[in-house]
Amino acid sequence: MYKVRYYLKNASTLNCIFTQLIKVMKHSIIWLSISVILLLPFGCKEKKKYHDVAKKEAIASTKVLQEILSYQLEKDKEFKNPETSPLPDKYRKNFEGLDFFEPDTTYVVQAKLVRTPNAKPFLMPTTTGENSTEVVYGIVHFELNGRKRQLEIYQNKELMLEEGYEDYLFLPFTDLTNDEETYGGGRYIDLRIPRTDEITIDFNRAYNPYCAYNKKYSCPIVPNVNHLNTKVLAGVKAFVKN
Repeated sequence: MYKVRYYLKNASTLNCIFTQLIKVMKHSIIWLSISVILLLPFGCKEKKKYHDVAKKEAIASTKVLQEILSYQLEKDKEFKNPETSPLPDKYRKNFEGLDFFEPDTTYVVQAKLVRTPNAKPFLMPTTTGENSTEVVYGIVHFELNGRKRQLEIYQNKELMLEEGYEDYLFLPFTDLTNDEETYGGGRYIDLRIPRTDEITIDFNRAYNPYCAYNKKYSCPIVPNVNHLNTKVLAGVKAFVKN
């Protein structure tokens, strides 16, 4: 009996201890689970944030590339259409498409626009000897190819009175690709007046003056102040008359 009682007593004790251990383990697991659940968002927050930023940047980059390609397709359509093409019939007849640099988002820059409301109109010479009445709307400051740059942007006093051109801005420029990869007289970019002091300049949209294709057109000559001492490897290349 003693041995039986001893075993029973010890069994009862062990059972009690085992029961308490289970309770402790349950509480520990519950608190551990709660701790993991509470800490999980904090531990993953940075990775999720980084992932979201990277994803947004990738989407933005893809969207910009799509816009550049769409612009190139629209330009090709414009040049193929006899109603809108600056090409003489002999060139338009076999025209397949303009020669563009590869789309490059590094040539899409955010610029600070410093308006010049007190600027006076001036006469900008053209390729046919006529003059175009322009006013310096402002100066854009930006970084391109590792250096800070600035260019003047213009507004035509007559064109701004026409419907659809009230907010039109004209950005002509020359760079170190002229007479080599691009037209010798420089290229143009069309802009619109922004609501803020920031403006996006996409050099992938740089196009040749129409006089590069047909001498009957009168094209504004790029002012010397708008020369970029760097190669702008974006936009339309020089037109080769085959």
